[in-house]
Amino acid sequence: MAHESGAQIDEAGAREHTFSRLLETGAAFLKLGSLSFGGPIAHLGYFRTEFVTQRKWLTDDAYADLVALCQFLPGPASSQVVFALGMLRAGLLGALLATVCFVLPSAILMIAFAYGITHIGGIENAGWVHGLKLAAVAVVAQAVIGMGRNLCPDRPRIILCLLAAAVVLLVPGALIQLAVLTSGGVLGWILFRSSPLPSRPTETSDRRSHLAAGAALILFVTLLVALPPLAAAYDWRPLKVFDSFYRAGSLVFGGGHVILPLLRAEVVPPGWISDDQFLAGYGAAQAIPGPLFTFSGYLGAVIFAGPKAWLGGVLGLCAIFLPACLLIGGALPFWHSLRARPWAQAALKGANASVVGILLAALYQPVMTESISNVRDVVAAIAAFALLQFAKAPPLIVVLLMAAAGQWLLSAFS
Repeated sequence: MAHESGAQIDEAGAREHTFSRLLETGAAFLKLGSLSFGGPIAHLGYFRTEFVTQRKWLTDDAYADLVALCQFLPGPASSQVVFALGMLRAGLLGALLATVCFVLPSAILMIAFAYGITHIGGIENAGWVHGLKLAAVAVVAQAVIGMGRNLCPDRPRIILCLLAAAVVLLVPGALIQLAVLTSGGVLGWILFRSSPLPSRPTETSDRRSHLAAGAALILFVTLLVALPPLAAAYDWRPLKVFDSFYRAGSLVFGGGHVILPLLRAEVVPPGWISDDQFLAGYGAAQAIPGPLFTFSGYLGAVIFAGPKAWLGGVLGLCAIFLPACLLIGGALPFWHSLRARPWAQAALKGANASVVGILLAALYQPVMTESISNVRDVVAAIAAFALLQFAKAPPLIVVLLMAAAGQWLLSAFS
């Protein structure tokens, strides 16, 4: 009896621990989904500050490995990192909860916009939005410095980082980023394969997790192959929309901005949505936090206009994010096993240096080029960086201060 009572107590404690982690995960990503302005590169900076620096859920090495994996996969890299972080912290339920909480704020805003809030036009040029872009400059700069210090500690990796940044700046494009990461991994294997490598702790992954991962990858491929002929055979708009959005989310490398022309080609020529409606939604998407892929929620709601347009928005969101979740969920358990091998650790040293280089290039283009237009912007961005880096101010406070500063600058100098 005493043994059974102890087992029941342990089981109750385990459930309480799991629930606590789920609650913590949901709250963290709901906050980030509400405040992560600046696009996918800025999101990666916010995630590093929150989960590496502040909460210490994982190390810089492990975080960079996740970023590298998500850069290799098609789909929204920052949202895939969200799914992976949630899974590492609280399992599959944590991954799903993290994704929903991160996407929810911007999804609600985009679907609301589809219901007719276009009278707030010009929001993309508002002063507070400009201030948030300047905050993103500071966040990404801090991420580059922090990751560079940890992941590029020697001359070979510093050179790899700078070469990666130079190539990405000179030859922009999602496929180039993939080539740079691959080249960095090959060079890392060549340069560091004979170096003594410390073993990395890696999450245990049993046979069941590998079977579930394999099933996720099979489902991804099955849907990608089966949906187009089904959509062609049945004249049912929800199925056609789901097929169009699923294919767009499955085949795009490079994140949110890259998917826009693919989505336009799917929704404008069939007459589901006009070019004016498409561009209006795109403009609104630039001014809200969270992933740009929530633009699909706006498109789905406009396509299925009416009192229940939100159902179309949910359909669009599920279709666009499902491929990313299946891919990262399928790859992550195998990735944990792979990254523990010495040759893989050597390759990851080079790939991680390339990740820092890609982030360094993104700090200039598009983060700085789209945010800084005069000396006042430079001063404001430096001030935000100083608050983050030296005053150790919470990112939330910096974001709010920069929003207020951007609005003040607009009114004072317009």
